[in-house]
This record gives sequence, C-alpha cells and structure tokens, in this order.
Amino acid sequence: MIALTIVLAVGVGISLGLLGGGGSILTVPLLTYVAGLDPQHAITMSLLVVGATSTIGAIPHARAERVQWGVAGVFGLTAMTGAYAGGRLAQFIPGAVLLIAFAVLMIAAALAMLHGRRDTGVGDRRPPVVKIAVVGVGVGVVSGLVGAGGGFLLVPALSLLAGLPIPTAVGTSLVVIAAQSYSGLAGHLASGNLDWRLAAMVTAAAVVGALLGGRLIGRIDPSRLRRAFGWMVLFIASLVLAEEVHPALGATAATLTLAAAIATIACGRYGHCPLRRLANLTATRRAAA
Repeated sequence: MIALTIVLAVGVGISLGLLGGGGSILTVPLLTYVAGLDPQHAITMSLLVVGATSTIGAIPHARAERVQWGVAGVFGLTAMTGAYAGGRLAQFIPGAVLLIAFAVLMIAAALAMLHGRRDTGVGDRRPPVVKIAVVGVGVGVVSGLVGAGGGFLLVPALSLLAGLPIPTAVGTSLVVIAAQSYSGLAGHLASGNLDWRLAAMVTAAAVVGALLGGRLIGRIDPSRLRRAFGWMVLFIASLVLAEEVHPALGATAATLTLAAAIATIACGRYGHCPLRRLANLTATRRAAA
C-alpha cells in the first residue's frame, strides 16, 4: 500500500502544478484510505505534503513570471493566521466529522471546477486589499481545519478579486497555499506528531508530480482538464461519504455523479441533448415571468 500511495502522490503533485489546487482534496483521502492513517494524522501530513509540493511547484511559475507577489503577500499573511487558528481548532473536533466536512468541501470545489472559471485577463488594476485579506483569513481557517490547501477557493478569488489571468492566479495560489499549509501544520504539530518517514516519501513523489504539472500547464487545455478533475473529485467525495456516513448515501452520490458525467459528455458530442432542452425551457419560463 505504501508503493501505491507513492504512485498516487505523483498525481497529487501534477494536479497542484497544473491547476494551482487539488493537492489536499486528493491527499487526505489518499493518506486515510490507502496509507491507512487516522484522519487527524492524515490531515497533518497532508499539510506538510501540500506545503512542500506547492513551494517546489511555484518555482516554474515564478520563473515564467506567473506569480503576483504583492497579492500573494496579502493573501499569504492573512491565510497563515487563519490556517494556524484552524489547525489548533481541529484537535477538538472528531476525525469522522472532519472527514464529512472535507467531503462537503470536495463537492463544493468540484462544482466550482465544473462550472468553470472566467479568465478576466485584467492584471493591472489595483487589488482590493481589504477584500483579499478577509477572503485570505477564511480560506486559511478552512485549510488548517480540514487540511485543505484551498487552491480551488484561491484561484477563482484571485481571478475575480485581483483580476489576475488564470495562469497567474495558479502560480500565485501555489505561493499562498505553501504559506498557509506550513502555518496550519504548525497548529497541528503543537498537539500531535507525524510519521516523518512516510511523509518524506509521499512529499518527494508529490514534488516530482508538481514539477511535471508546471511544465505541462502550457500544453493542456486547462478548462477540459479542470472539468475532468471535477468529476473525479465528486466521485471521491461519494466514497468518503459512503465510508463515514452510510454506504447508501455514497452509492447514491456516485450514481448521480456518473449519470451527470455521462449526460454532460453526451451533450458535448451530440446535438440531441435533454439537458440543453431543459435549460432552454427554464430560461424561456424565466424570461416570460
């Protein structure tokens, strides 16, 4: 299982390098269900893995000038404060509750990916510092509490609030994720320990993936990759719900995810699409109202 964990960790790194997020969304279930760690230790190790991987993954983005350091500084400082608080708070919450909360976060992140992100391409306007700081604290608390780096929350926020193009938002988010992950890790380590040998192996594998992802970002259509990743995250969330809540709930979520994915693919390839007709009908009724 350790070998499988290391192999899958490469995929975690690739997702970080390509999308500026997704590392923790995959790392916590990976460490819990494949490596066999309890939720608290999985979340703590996830913060280390994601932090180190994001640090290395940000290097090719920085060299390509895809990091907005001013915005990263504001987001990073406020997110670190929130992440440390979330890390300290996590010790008072049962592991099963954390995993259920993590599954909910996975669903929200997946829906955001499937809905898509708009690349504003506006990078020269003055960023609203107060709004960025408030969002940074909120994302940091989530990161420290459930071990989520917050990339899929950060990238849309950086694009919409700071007006950064998506590639720049991805590179900037990696810098912020690294900062808040280290801060959240400090909060967890204040009341627990870590299997440093396993953490080192998983981190090394994820770093390799992050470097690959950073090189591939200019060669793969990010919107298509993001949608595929969104469906995968939804499916993994259903597995977590099946394990932590009830198998029936997980099976229902997995079935709905599969049906929606098939319908979406069919609508993208064929002219006859019930979903498109339903959307047009809804739009017509709204216009008539």
